[in-house]
Amino acid sequence: MKSLDVIERMRGACSIAAEILREAGALVAPGITTDEIDIAVHEATISRNAYPSPLNYRGFPKSVCTSVNEVICHGIPDDRALENGDILNIDVTAYIDGVHGDTNATFLVGDVDAGSRRLVEVTRECLELAIEAVMPGRPLSDIGRAIEGHATENRFSVIRTFVGHGIGEQFHGEPSVLHYYEPRLVMPMEPGMVFTIEPMIAIGDHREKIWSDGWTAVTQDGLRTAQFEHTILVTESGSEVLTR
Repeated sequence: MKSLDVIERMRGACSIAAEILREAGALVAPGITTDEIDIAVHEATISRNAYPSPLNYRGFPKSVCTSVNEVICHGIPDDRALENGDILNIDVTAYIDGVHGDTNATFLVGDVDAGSRRLVEVTRECLELAIEAVMPGRPLSDIGRAIEGHATENRFSVIRTFVGHGIGEQFHGEPSVLHYYEPRLVMPMEPGMVFTIEPMIAIGDHREKIWSDGWTAVTQDGLRTAQFEHTILVTESGSEVLTR
């Protein structure tokens, strides 16, 4: 549970992260490189007197994660130009006043095929349904139940290895927030808890592999995935999305 002071500081960090994500998303177009997006995110973060949390975190070399097509998460920006028809997830975390704010979204690059557009739409819906499930007294497993139910109804799969997490003065902490239903996850949500919900949804199989860079996670079958993320505060009556 976070103190009122920490929560107020997190509102500021999360607002900054959300602003930067919107600015980065506006850059997405065929021909731009993810390195250029990384530079823009870095400069936007520093200009707000914040620090890009991913930079040098456990050795991560860039200021933002950029995950293209079959990349599930933790993609490292590089000099490859985005192509018409790609989908791109941009994951922004800002650190300021001693706390982190974390958010991400998947963007369409130019004209994207109907199947990929549907994937992105359903993934966004999964996040919104998960947020609706946040309520004091309910088990954390209700979040995963909402996500997995909607994904499977639409014939998509849920990536299981990577989960939401507690956040605040630490980038990653407890609790772990599973994006699939695990009935043994009976911990109740309580007012003052702050965590991310960040479902990763795949067109094909949920299994992944890690590239030799030690970071980039991709689907084993090479099919596309999408992701959306918000930082959520559990309130007395439900939730507050800190990264809107």
